[in-house]
Amino acid sequence: MIKDLKICGISDPETLNYILNHPHPPKFIGFITNYKKSKRYIEYESLKNLVNVNKNKTNFVSVLVNPTNELLEKIKDLNFDYYQLYDVDPIRTMKIKEQYKIKIISALTISNKKDVDRYKDYLEISNIILFDSKGYHRSESFDHNLLEQVPNEVNKMIAGNIQIDDIPYFKNKDFIIDLSGSIENNEGKKDIYKIDRLLKLFAKS
Repeated sequence: MIKDLKICGISDPETLNYILNHPHPPKFIGFITNYKKSKRYIEYESLKNLVNVNKNKTNFVSVLVNPTNELLEKIKDLNFDYYQLYDVDPIRTMKIKEQYKIKIISALTISNKKDVDRYKDYLEISNIILFDSKGYHRSESFDHNLLEQVPNEVNKMIAGNIQIDDIPYFKNKDFIIDLSGSIENNEGKKDIYKIDRLLKLFAKS
């Protein structure tokens, strides 16, 4: 069965409050912390206020693309459980984990088997390995069959334009599923009706 669920790209308090108080909240919620190309990016002051809430049992994830040391110092006291790191090599990942006493999701962008195999470099460092598309802020897909050779004991999260209706197809996979674009409306804002449908569907999976 699907391990857990992550909803990524939350940027307003109303949507966050809705998710946290849903009967079937996800285990992870992600916030775009420094990638300004993303429409889901949140300025620091807004982010600080947004995450300063009771998370209940949900983990808050700071999504970071090659963050500067200055930014890491700036956000170190915010209400995050995980840093999700893109474009950060294993050595620096370990330094960040040790310095900030934070759990790590190492995000690998995938287009071929060689990209997948990079997970081995992070196994002893990261709490979760995220396999994502090359799209970053764009909702793009990759071939999830490339992950078939990744051992079950690896704590895997997958993203990349996953749709709500795809959830039943993952019921026999040991993945944490990460969604963002598929739960937005035509204006690119999170849609609580789609989120509700997702969470109810996941609860049944």
